[in-house]
Amino acid sequence: MSPPRPSYERRIDRRRSTRAYRMTFVAMPLIVGGLVMKPFDDDFRELRNDHARSFDYHYDDYVQYLPMATMFGMKAFGVRSRSSWGRMLVSDAFSAALMATAVNSLKYSCKVMRPDGSTRNSFPSGHTATAFMAATMLHKEYGHLSPWVSVGGYTVATLTGVSRQLNNRHWVSDVMVGAGIGILATELGYFFADLIYKRRGLNVEETMLVYDRYRCPSFLSFSLGLSTMPGSYRLGPSTRVELMSGPSVGVEGAWFRTPYWGIGGRLSSSYLRVSVNNVSQTENLKCASASAGLYLSYPFSVRWLLGSKLLGGYEGYKSCNTDTTRLGGCGGFQLGTGVSATYLASQNFGVRFLLDYDMAPPMVRSSHERLHRVTLGLAVAAVF
Repeated sequence: MSPPRPSYERRIDRRRSTRAYRMTFVAMPLIVGGLVMKPFDDDFRELRNDHARSFDYHYDDYVQYLPMATMFGMKAFGVRSRSSWGRMLVSDAFSAALMATAVNSLKYSCKVMRPDGSTRNSFPSGHTATAFMAATMLHKEYGHLSPWVSVGGYTVATLTGVSRQLNNRHWVSDVMVGAGIGILATELGYFFADLIYKRRGLNVEETMLVYDRYRCPSFLSFSLGLSTMPGSYRLGPSTRVELMSGPSVGVEGAWFRTPYWGIGGRLSSSYLRVSVNNVSQTENLKCASASAGLYLSYPFSVRWLLGSKLLGGYEGYKSCNTDTTRLGGCGGFQLGTGVSATYLASQNFGVRFLLDYDMAPPMVRSSHERLHRVTLGLAVAAVF
């Protein structure tokens, strides 16, 4: 049994469980992150084209509604939810109206061309906004029954967002901003309904402290980020290569034996612009890696986890032709570490802020100079 927490710590936990705090540290990072990623949309699309150019499966037109259909289905079969029928419908109506107003206002004022060149209403992604709105509704109404209800809803929402980019219908910035709008609209929708109804029709009280701070924080996350390799690398007496910042995507997970340590792994792919002797090249260096090792975590508070890791694995480079030489076509041992801060918006859903460092193998077989990559990223995580 963990020792009782002092009163000042309980006050901090209550403040960090408020609706405003959840909106600030879940919805806003996704929206701001999407805007930061916008200059790199073309690079993320190139990454998509490199791995899934022929992807054309439009199940995302339907699965965006799956969390909402699940919520209404459970309600219709008499499963006790947070709200009465009337209160729930008003909350959901407010949420949908706010989401639709925000998405359509931006779509028809920004007029961003879709990546497939079909129409000028790409930004932000309405499918993703709908999916994350529906997942947040499901979490609010039935998250108290089981953590897996929330995990399932947000997993479907994340799948919808990823599929929109894989289908070449949206840029990565569209998807991230859409996700943030969907969460923010639902938080505001329920806030307005709560002001109207107060305690009428409220079946389940929202708790401030929703889980044990000292539980084992096993997780599975999907991340987007920007990678850079500072400095330059000499490949010969007259050849100096610089690798500029580019997009990075990854899947990472770990199983924790205690609240403080666990074992896990990471799959990641990066895409870096190449400059040779200060001349930008048309081709870019593509990297992919798989690594595993030790993960560390410290429960800074009920809502915040601080983490680190030490990983080892393999990283490979795809061949890249430049004006003077050929890069890539090789690989080798990779050593990685990093720090993270995870904010838990709910018992089983969180946002992770990542800063990773990787010592990667040389980019050509004839070199012994290892690469040093720094990645700043944002991830959505299922914690269980």
